[in-house]
Amino acid sequence: MPILEARGVTKVYDTRGVETRAIDAIDLVVEEGEFAALAGPSGSGKTTLLNLLGALDEPTAGEVLLDGEYLGGLSPTELSQLRLHKLGFVFQAYNLIPVLTARENIDFVMQLQGASANERRERADELLEEVELADLGDKRPLEMSGGQQQRVAVARAIASRPRVVLADEPTANLDSGTATRLLELMERLNAERGVTFLFSTHDPLVMEKARRIVRLHDGRVEADERNTSA
Repeated sequence: MPILEARGVTKVYDTRGVETRAIDAIDLVVEEGEFAALAGPSGSGKTTLLNLLGALDEPTAGEVLLDGEYLGGLSPTELSQLRLHKLGFVFQAYNLIPVLTARENIDFVMQLQGASANERRERADELLEEVELADLGDKRPLEMSGGQQQRVAVARAIASRPRVVLADEPTANLDSGTATRLLELMERLNAERGVTFLFSTHDPLVMEKARRIVRLHDGRVEADERNTSA
């Protein structure tokens, strides 16, 4: 069974009576264990599609399924629980809580899940070690570099043991060396832990690493390719 599926998904925005079709009747299936990218220029619809697949927005038409479950019939509370337990998110702007330390940012999602303090501490420390930031657990976001903040964001995204991680332009604010190390980290998590990753990107580095590239243009799927060199 696919982890994520879009069936005829369309998203139309109405701005002062002017309609913009950001996503136009897209069909997409994401299988467990994929390391895939939604690629395309700005305005192609990749971030909009990622938000729809992540239950952060609702389609104008069509259906989104996560783990075989239709999202359209779920209440806001049910959608919130679904995001908490089945989805991890990595954002372009990191979106860490500035007053919390790296460890506390990772801990926070597990606290929402109801995990015990001991379990949260143990897993947060394990994940800090995994992303090579064991010595920065007590640092707040503004005391870390952009690459370090994004690695904390990746650790936070997988802390809840999600079914899939959605990453929106995760390398956009990073230099090429830092971006490469971040992608290698996510590749390792994919290979060793079986974490499914779906990116939105126009970064050639991400497309080089992705094993599948879904190219979007004007809200439609232009090509769906396997990257045999990745």
